[in-house]
Amino acid sequence: MASRTALLNSVLRAVPVAMLAVDRQARVIAANPAAQAMFGTDLLDRPFVTVLRQPLIVDALERALAAGQDTLVAAVRAGENPHVHTLRANVSSGGRDLACDVTVTAIALTEGGGAMITLIDRSGQEYAEQMRRDFVANVSHELRTPLTALIGFIETLRGPARNDATARDRFLKIMEAEVGRMNRLVYDLLSLSRVESEERRRPVNSIDLAALVRLVAATLTPTAAGAGVELHVEGADLQAWVMGDHDQLVQVFQNLVENALKYGGSGGHVTLRLFHVAHEPVLRGPAWAVSVEDRGEGIDPLHLPRLTERFYRADSHRSREQGGTGLGLAIVKHIVSRHRGRLRIDSEKGRGSRFTVTLGQIQPSP
Repeated sequence: MASRTALLNSVLRAVPVAMLAVDRQARVIAANPAAQAMFGTDLLDRPFVTVLRQPLIVDALERALAAGQDTLVAAVRAGENPHVHTLRANVSSGGRDLACDVTVTAIALTEGGGAMITLIDRSGQEYAEQMRRDFVANVSHELRTPLTALIGFIETLRGPARNDATARDRFLKIMEAEVGRMNRLVYDLLSLSRVESEERRRPVNSIDLAALVRLVAATLTPTAAGAGVELHVEGADLQAWVMGDHDQLVQVFQNLVENALKYGGSGGHVTLRLFHVAHEPVLRGPAWAVSVEDRGEGIDPLHLPRLTERFYRADSHRSREQGGTGLGLAIVKHIVSRHRGRLRIDSEKGRGSRFTVTLGQIQPSP
């Protein structure tokens, strides 16, 4: 019996998914590290029901243990085991519910028989599938709204407003805005898809971050002036070299500055600042950081953890009015991730917001 249990433990330790073995009395006699990570380390010699109280799994275990030892031995020798029960169940672990594929198998390794319980955590797949469904639903909603408006205006122009020049001009202007909105959404969707496909490939070119900051500032200064906002640039005369994709980093900082102008421009000032970080703990070394800071209304801290989610908006109505697609910060997050950098968001209601991108420092190209 002892040698069988030792053999069982040595086998289970080599298995990467959670596995527990119980004896005929449904007491745990073996558990591998994956099972201990899921249910705790104090598992041996405990009744299985005190480890996992999921009724479906307990019922499957009782049916597996009902198989007699002689029947199991004969089945194993014949290369069969009819006492295998598979199911999908939610398993509580560390205060979370995990969607698991569970297999309960009658075994003949212990005196009088026993059973093996295998649990494969599918929560990641469930979460990814839910994200896919949410993504499709959000895209459909974002496209349906302007399409519905366009259809309505077309019907009106063909009917009641056929000969109304004033209404026609007004409707065409609105239709142009809605088409522009759909075009921006499609562009951002393609951009997000491209960034995600490249996320595992690190950039290999050295980039002068100061020159890039100057380019972004020069590009968006007219936009800032048109919005009545002063765009200040600091640190753009430094020598700041990082590994990066030039076009993607331009996209990051243009996106952040444009957001600051749209949603924080009420403060009248936006600052684009480049500065050196002597030691960045996350990057484990010296780094360069670019921050975009405004003096606008700020963001409620409740929204900060979710700002980089696709289609998440702290103020949906205002974002749509400004032409936002809800994908900009998601794109920023993925680009920064590809560069193995760090994105930090600091904001306080009524005191403005600051978005900071930190990238590892390298020596300048010769």
